[in-house]
Amino acid sequence: MSTTKKIYGIYADDDDLLNGVHACNDKGIKIAEVYTPFPVHGLDKALGLRKTRISDAAFIYAVYGVTIGILVTWYTMNHDWPMNIGGKPSFDWAHNMPAFVVPMFELMVFCAAHMMSLTFLARNKMYPGCKPQNPDPRTTDDKFMIEFESDNVEAIKQILVDTGVEEITVKDA
Repeated sequence: MSTTKKIYGIYADDDDLLNGVHACNDKGIKIAEVYTPFPVHGLDKALGLRKTRISDAAFIYAVYGVTIGILVTWYTMNHDWPMNIGGKPSFDWAHNMPAFVVPMFELMVFCAAHMMSLTFLARNKMYPGCKPQNPDPRTTDDKFMIEFESDNVEAIKQILVDTGVEEITVKDA
């Protein structure tokens, strides 16, 4: 029978948190998650996290927005209802494209921003109705927390105490 426990170490300072993460890495102890109220410089490298691919998604969403902008301007101004506005001929979209740069840009920004937000919320399971993942609400205010899933509770407690932890909580996994 497995005796895996969840161990939470709460810190008051981000420097102590980083020291705790480095100490755990030095001892080969795997960290399940870290909760912080604001981004901590160097924490992603200390945890060994890969670079996020949200910028790749943003580029794809921006291209989608520009494509929709091109199709809408072509359809409305050249195909569906061609009109001569301000002496601009309606027979060719390419000749009129400079007049459509602003709406295409706005649609690009709109699609990239909104779809990135939705991707972020879905990827991190933060959509409406989702179960909260944060085990201690103080980490959204002023505390920092490291979460472990291990059966080696005493060794983890000792590392946490040595690195200046304020509070240690142990729960069944």
